[in-house]
Amino acid sequence: MPQVLIPYTDLAAGEVILAETRRWLERAVIGLNLCPFAKSVFVKKQVRYALSAASTADELLAELENELNLLAATPPEKLDTTLLIHPGAMTDFLDYHFFLAEVDAANRNLGFDGIFQIASLHPQYEFAGSAADDIANFTNRSPYPTLHLLRESSIDRAVAAFPDAADIFERNIETMEKLGYEGWKKLWLS
Repeated sequence: MPQVLIPYTDLAAGEVILAETRRWLERAVIGLNLCPFAKSVFVKKQVRYALSAASTADELLAELENELNLLAATPPEKLDTTLLIHPGAMTDFLDYHFFLAEVDAANRNLGFDGIFQIASLHPQYEFAGSAADDIANFTNRSPYPTLHLLRESSIDRAVAAFPDAADIFERNIETMEKLGYEGWKKLWLS
């Protein structure tokens, strides 16, 4: 179950998108330790890569609902987290940013508030108050727009095992500042 192609029009392009997302997860998220909780679920093959063919917000919300229901119906030891990759919908970061309120509302309306948390990742990600080219933004920059569906119980366990979880954000910014733009580019050369 770790990987799925939601009816995608171009299978070869879909495989490239999935490969680039896995590469980003391995090299940036895990390799730079941007999320100290990611390695465990990755190694256990508990990550689902759901590639969406959605081109509108409504289509994406429908797929989000399906993925949340699937996650709820699947034991965590089989499926702990889902990356809902949507390269054809919400490609503009500002649209995506405002769309996140609809994502949170859908999670609540389905009765999953407190059960699931949805993190936002985007190739143009920009923290409030930062410049577009600020290297700190790269902590949340994925190759394609992606909604990361996480179990709250998994987050709670991970935070309990990682005593300085509140410091992750600052540590990630320090990591990116030390790495710099050239270091970020080098991650993708081989």
